[in-house]
Amino acid sequence: MIFITARFRVLPEHADAWPDITREFTEATRAEPGCLWFDWSRGVEDPTEYVLVEAFRDEEAGAAHVGSDHFVKAQGTLPAHLARTPEIVHAVVPQEGWSPLGEMAVPERD
Repeated sequence: MIFITARFRVLPEHADAWPDITREFTEATRAEPGCLWFDWSRGVEDPTEYVLVEAFRDEEAGAAHVGSDHFVKAQGTLPAHLARTPEIVHAVVPQEGWSPLGEMAVPERD
């Protein structure tokens, strides 16, 4: 799977609206057949920072995402709301989804 984490620094005046600003892009991406997940989180220490955690089935699915109409549209519209160029970590991971974090195992609950 392709695992991507991207950090977005949003202009302060757009930070509260970022989920709405990205909604169309987010929903379209989540609907892609090769998208495993596409989840935004907002920084606790810096409310202008959003982190996107996304995963795609394979290289083909990743290429389809970058070539999609909604990705191209986002390239044209989202930068106007950003304070700087987003940063990314991109890796091919030899697994198909999330694994349990054994060091913090939680016993079965009733």
